[in-house]
Amino acid sequence: MFNSLGNRRRFSDLNEQEILALAISSEEDDARIYASYAEKLRKDFPATAAMFDDMVKDEDGHRRFLIAEHQRLFGPVIPLIRREHVAGYYARQPVWLVENLGVERIREEAARMEAQAYKFYLEAAKRVSDAGARRLLGDLAEQERHHMEGAEAAREENVGPSAEQEEAMVARRQFILTYVQPGLAGLMDGSVSTLAPIFATAFATQNSWTTFQVALAASVGAGISMGFTEAAHDDGVISGRGSPIKRGLASGIMTALGGLGHALPYLVPNFHLATAIALCIVFIELWAIAGIQNRYMETPFFRAVIQVVIGGALVLAAGILIGGG
Repeated sequence: MFNSLGNRRRFSDLNEQEILALAISSEEDDARIYASYAEKLRKDFPATAAMFDDMVKDEDGHRRFLIAEHQRLFGPVIPLIRREHVAGYYARQPVWLVENLGVERIREEAARMEAQAYKFYLEAAKRVSDAGARRLLGDLAEQERHHMEGAEAAREENVGPSAEQEEAMVARRQFILTYVQPGLAGLMDGSVSTLAPIFATAFATQNSWTTFQVALAASVGAGISMGFTEAAHDDGVISGRGSPIKRGLASGIMTALGGLGHALPYLVPNFHLATAIALCIVFIELWAIAGIQNRYMETPFFRAVIQVVIGGALVLAAGILIGGG
């Protein structure tokens, strides 16, 4: 869990050349994503496809401006730095996860992408000292804001939400980013990763109290680890995911609860009864996680079942086999 901390740089630690290089690679990626959306929608939604074609041209123009600015300041060699190299930097959904969810979902994703890019350029402009580079980044932020408004307008042509509905949607997205997403990740980690050590201990010792001690240690330790990892790897400035403390608490608490769910039954002295209760709770936990993924993260239910229920069952079986052997 902790090894992810050493693999990526914080945005605040990037120098001016690296910020420009990151902006260049981000514009390249976004242009390719928009081109994919345009191709997907061209037959049935030509107007939206044309909007994405224009956005591709704009993103290519942004990239050329950024490359020219980099050459002026630092020369022609652009460092290789991408989104995945920077802790807390906004991520893009894989195209295949979005394009099959319909035109409204694609429009919503485009508006979200432009909002993130707008926020990035505002933050980037604050961190460069060269007047020309700062002016360029500020201009790009303004252009991304216009893109964001255009994507929102296209999305609302058919939806037409009121101001109250829009505010509710924004609040819901923020709730998901700050609490549901890290909490769900913690619940999955706590529920699934602790299955093998807990049930291996249970079947190896057939002692309820020993099993409970191991389960308690595994659950609390996993909760502390996940909580610190979530809080440390993203300060929320660029990603917009909210306070790292809130996200860390959500992730840590849900991780611990995920493990404690099938640890607490071993407070029952009768080992066989405790194990039967724990297995029932595991079954409920895994299906609940699949349901939460489907509702809040828009994961197709069947895929969520494959990922969580079947994966958890395999981990559980491994723990029982290891402990029983």
